[in-house]
Amino acid sequence: MARLFGTDGVRGLANRDITAELAVDLAVAAAHVFADRGEFTGHRPRAVIGRDTRVSGQFLSAAVSAGLASAGVDVLDAGVVPTPGIAYLTASTEADLGVVISASHNPMPDNGIKFFGRGGHKLDDSVEDAIEERLAEPWERPTGAEVGTITDASDLVDGYVDHVVAAVRSFAGSERPLDGLSIVVDGAHGAASSAGPAALRAAGATVHAINVSPDGLNINDGVGSTHLDSLQAAVVDTGSDLGVAFDGDADRCLAVDHTGEVVNGDAIMGLLALALKDAGALYHDTLVATVMSNLGLHRAMTAAGIAVIEAAVGDRYVLEAMREGGYSLGGEQSGHIIVSEYATTGDGILSSLLVAARVNAGASLRDQCAGIETLPQVLVNVKGVDRTRVYSDARLQQAVGAARSALGSEGRVLLRPSGTEPVVRVMVEAATAELAQAYADELAAAVRSHLPL
Repeated sequence: MARLFGTDGVRGLANRDITAELAVDLAVAAAHVFADRGEFTGHRPRAVIGRDTRVSGQFLSAAVSAGLASAGVDVLDAGVVPTPGIAYLTASTEADLGVVISASHNPMPDNGIKFFGRGGHKLDDSVEDAIEERLAEPWERPTGAEVGTITDASDLVDGYVDHVVAAVRSFAGSERPLDGLSIVVDGAHGAASSAGPAALRAAGATVHAINVSPDGLNINDGVGSTHLDSLQAAVVDTGSDLGVAFDGDADRCLAVDHTGEVVNGDAIMGLLALALKDAGALYHDTLVATVMSNLGLHRAMTAAGIAVIEAAVGDRYVLEAMREGGYSLGGEQSGHIIVSEYATTGDGILSSLLVAARVNAGASLRDQCAGIETLPQVLVNVKGVDRTRVYSDARLQQAVGAARSALGSEGRVLLRPSGTEPVVRVMVEAATAELAQAYADELAAAVRSHLPL
């Protein structure tokens, strides 16, 4: 049986895969697991919950809150809040757990549920497995004063905004580190539609906000970090210094320079690694990236005297590697960036503030990213195949090995099952786009041939 939790919580089609019943059961099981681990010892348990702007988030948030309260947990309902906001608030309110209702960058019909432990850290796989094992188990229900309360705490988002603004002030050593900058912000009609522009304005920027009118149905719909066309056009049209785009729950950020060129997560990581190294704040002069990061990032970091450690795909695995080694910066090409001094998870708003501050203190975003080469990279998502046999099928692994041998040191091949979508991802980097496309198409065909459902 497939594992319920993926790389970023439980995710699927809302009201089919992710139902109100499942939300209640997950909340109750999480409360029981946390209680058994001693997380609630000596005090009345507390949780903070938030969601993105999907219409399904309303009933799922209500269901999770009901499940937690029925298990004796007091709930602070923060309403619409970015995922990193819930991570921060879990720590700042001294909650025992945090819950986010979001499917991040996925289309609107999807939704998901993910948990944070005390201090705002994502749960280990073993804790998620324990929650899954205890779904729908018989239990003794509290009554009377022992049941939990549910409190409207929508004002808590202001504390998160204050936190990220204080972080960029500390990073830049200035009260208004973005003074004089013009920035276009694409909120993806998602959780950062208000908080993102508010934070950038508080730091001193002139902000042009686009795609910040969520109606419950339009989140990620041709906008945000997965669809940058409108941001590129707006930056050029307004003559802004740069643009930033968030995804639905704002745990990732991509950027656009003043000419309209896209600046991906690799370039953002490289820029921030150089900034932290210059400040003596890049621990062991090391960056934690994932196996998906471009070979060009590795080369640029080597030239700057910065080591790169590779983690599995998923910001939770980046964070695990960072915590194990005490490293200060990590992230993904997709735009999840973790700066451990200020955050416990990927934070798109924080990333946008730090990038903008670096630009305001020096050269343009385009010039600062010029030294971070990007080799041609092709990513193919293969649907309708058996993801469980990616690593065990000998014929497929033989095809992968042959492609790697042919490309040698001038390219890379990665083939893996997605942790958030029902696809197998084929990624190829090569000296030319044509060569990368040819090998990607060849391997995608091999996946379809060798992994039929």
